[in-house]
Amino acid sequence: MLFRTTLATVALTAAGLFSIDWSSSVVAAQIAAAPQSHAQPPETNPVLLQMIRDDAVHRELDLTPDQIQQIRVAIEAIDGPWFRVRIRPADERGKTIAELTRQLETSLEQILDDQQLRRVDQLRNQALGTRMIVRDSVADTLELTERDRQSLYDTFRKTDAAVQDAQSKVSAGELDSQAAAKQIQRLQHEERTSFMDKLSASQKVKFVDVTGKSFDFSKVKRTYPSAPELTLQGGEWLQGSPIELKDLRGKVVAVHFYAFECINCRRNLPHYNAWRTDFPDEDLVIIGIQTPETPRERDPSAVKAAIKNEQIEYPVLMDTQSKNWQQWSNTMWPTVYLIDKKGYLRRWWQGEMNWKETPGEKQMRETIEQLIAEEG
Repeated sequence: MLFRTTLATVALTAAGLFSIDWSSSVVAAQIAAAPQSHAQPPETNPVLLQMIRDDAVHRELDLTPDQIQQIRVAIEAIDGPWFRVRIRPADERGKTIAELTRQLETSLEQILDDQQLRRVDQLRNQALGTRMIVRDSVADTLELTERDRQSLYDTFRKTDAAVQDAQSKVSAGELDSQAAAKQIQRLQHEERTSFMDKLSASQKVKFVDVTGKSFDFSKVKRTYPSAPELTLQGGEWLQGSPIELKDLRGKVVAVHFYAFECINCRRNLPHYNAWRTDFPDEDLVIIGIQTPETPRERDPSAVKAAIKNEQIEYPVLMDTQSKNWQQWSNTMWPTVYLIDKKGYLRRWWQGEMNWKETPGEKQMRETIEQLIAEEG
């Protein structure tokens, strides 16, 4: 049975310059995958899938409007499977992401010119940081032996284990999140130092070639897939007119999954009501999706009564057969997603936002304000 929980922890990563937590942007993070055999490289972030959708990267590549549109079309076929695989076991996740990356590479070969393709390759290496040696093309260029790579893989695994330990301590309340962040930064620095120390003078020259001019990844904002479209299969709108997310481009959208008998869900509902009051309709659209767990939550009349009782005035979709839940690969009630003006997921929160005085609502509200301020 799907479960309800209110785990709230800080997402910490240490893989490279462009580390993204995939279980959630802030909550319920899991850093390390299952233990890997010595022969296998560590799992890396899908940096090509992440960065190719961002405006800063588009500017760096000097893309034309037509190229940007072609890339948007290419990633539309990739984003759904990529988003859904985030909750799968490491082996399945890695295989799927590798296939989707190859699919995107094939599309980019038809969209970009040779100079742009070379720059994309350099950006991928920069984004991976030390983990770039997982790519065979980088290992070949740097003339790394298999023994060299395995030695570095061992270093990476030690870093990941230390990060996982810090993550566990933050989750257990044994370590302050700021102290943990400093610890992660130190681990990243040590890993980079170890990596560069292992390179010869000639390899360091080649290293410059595979990375190219330094790019400021702090400018990158979009690293998640586009939001899955809503479906009426096995569902119905209990409040408000039917909505398709594609019709909401130009607005920020908050989509929250809940079940009306879930106490943690109910504690989040006043926050959504406050957002509706505080942000104009032309800036923020809120959509509730009621996915049932209990028999009573499958009764439309009971759901409607709860909508009235909780003073919900925004659109609510009853997801009777959990088709939207499955489309979004949810794992717990409640979960709320923030979608930017171009339809991309930018942040989500699993569990009660203010659980045990966690400032979740404040952080999500700040993100909403940032997304509203961005150009459409």
